[in-house]
Amino acid sequence: MKDQKIYPIAYILPVLVIFFTFSFLPGLVSIGYSFTNWNSFTDEVDFIGMENYKQIFLEGKQYLGYIKNTFVFAVVTTILKTVIGFLFALLFTSNIKGKGIHRTIIFSPQVMSALIVSLVFRAMLQPTRGFLNVFLRSIGLDFLAKSWLTDLSLAFPSVMAVDTWKGVGYIMVVLISGMQSIPPEYYEAAAVDGATGIQRVHYIMLPLLKPIFISCTVLNLTYGFRVFDIVYALTGGGPGYATSVINTAVFKSFSDGNYGMGSALSSILFVFLMALSYFIIKFQEGKVES
Repeated sequence: MKDQKIYPIAYILPVLVIFFTFSFLPGLVSIGYSFTNWNSFTDEVDFIGMENYKQIFLEGKQYLGYIKNTFVFAVVTTILKTVIGFLFALLFTSNIKGKGIHRTIIFSPQVMSALIVSLVFRAMLQPTRGFLNVFLRSIGLDFLAKSWLTDLSLAFPSVMAVDTWKGVGYIMVVLISGMQSIPPEYYEAAAVDGATGIQRVHYIMLPLLKPIFISCTVLNLTYGFRVFDIVYALTGGGPGYATSVINTAVFKSFSDGNYGMGSALSSILFVFLMALSYFIIKFQEGKVES
């Protein structure tokens, strides 16, 4: 019995040591530095308590904008990816021709680099020579041609649309796997009882897919809160700060040599992720009342 307990520990211990050394420990150190004035302009690192957090939440309207944008990005892209991915999964598990190639096409953006996707869309959405505006003008829809990435009202929705386009295929594939794992006998029994297609989806498919929806929601929200590359490559956080999120603010803080503030913003993001993931899982499991 003792050997059986030691055997799995011997395998997992090296992984735990690597995780603690290169992930968990640096995270703790970063939280500690968030209470200091650590910067590139002096060698002294002084403890300043909650001053960085006070500046973020009480004095820095700009920082609150970063946090708001992060929340909006995470929630909106999660909803869009889940809903569109579910609709695609329903479509491509039905009896339509060529569904295999369609699945491949929709999933393919997921395996592309976020940087490549961003650069391609940055060129496509360029106001004067971008493919989208050129196409709209060529078919007489000049009024729809916009400055997609430089207009204050359109930049952030455009970034979220690009991210949704890239990530929806992953959700589709995961949900298709879940749908195909549901025993067909359930649907056959429901059909015998006279259930319509919508009723079979509502009373059989959705309840059985609940664990997958939970996982997809948590993964999407975690990604949404951590987003950086696709935002930075598309707009650099602009125009102004219209598309800036927490991680672009962290990047800017560290680039400016304000390491203490960057650490504080990173710590806030960490707390958000932990708290939100916990409550979403509990809520979906029915352990927290809505």
